[in-house]
Amino acid sequence: MSILPPLRIKVRLFAMQRETAGTRELRLEMPLGSTKGDAWAAVVEGGPALAPGRSSLRFAVNGDYSAPDRPLADGDEIACIPPVSGGSGDADPEDGTRPDERRRILEIREAAFGADLAAELADRLATDEDGGVVAFLGRTRSTPGTPAPGQEDEAERHAGSDVQALAYEAFEPMALAVLEEIADEIEERFGVRRLAIVHRTGEVPLGDTSIVVVAVAPHRDAAFAAARHAIDETKARAPIWKAERFTDGHVWIGHVARTGPAGEDG
Repeated sequence: MSILPPLRIKVRLFAMQRETAGTRELRLEMPLGSTKGDAWAAVVEGGPALAPGRSSLRFAVNGDYSAPDRPLADGDEIACIPPVSGGSGDADPEDGTRPDERRRILEIREAAFGADLAAELADRLATDEDGGVVAFLGRTRSTPGTPAPGQEDEAERHAGSDVQALAYEAFEPMALAVLEEIADEIEERFGVRRLAIVHRTGEVPLGDTSIVVVAVAPHRDAAFAAARHAIDETKARAPIWKAERFTDGHVWIGHVARTGPAGEDG
């Protein structure tokens, strides 16, 4: 009787899980028929300190969110997605505009943004038919945000202190794929086909811009709705993590990631 070879699985860790485990990546050998839940159990067996974070994790296999009981295949990559940098928000659907030229700028950048980035993006997106340009700039601030699950004690240690800077980390291939999904939703819901979402990674000083969203459309209502949906869904779903840096430590900020649009999370 032949013995089936084990599944060779890669597990990627990010943000607070990466820090707790002391590594970005683990290699596992799992029995045939194993699921993401089985893989997580194997990770915790080797690093029990990770166990309390399970309730706030989402899992992606090969860059796609999926259920914990999905069977794994040899060579699969599992990404453990801790709470992402923002909360969830709902956008109210509006009537869209007529179909026309699609232009998208979806990027993750480590370099600092220029002061005129929003205007540059608008110039690259807009056509002569467009009468509405809505830009949203997210800036770093000194007041602390909501700590991610498991970070409450560290946040309490820094209570009353001002944030000195923010640091962003991203699972870039999956983050860009999620931005594409969000752009598709915006086109379907609001008829807006010209959109930019550009997000920083690395350390961002206070007062600097960490994200720019620009939505361009013939009419303002659609542009406003598109920009709101873009920022809300990016913060709630993209695997991008934010740490608030203090003089003597840092706190990871965020909420459990949504795996789909507001109201359709799986």
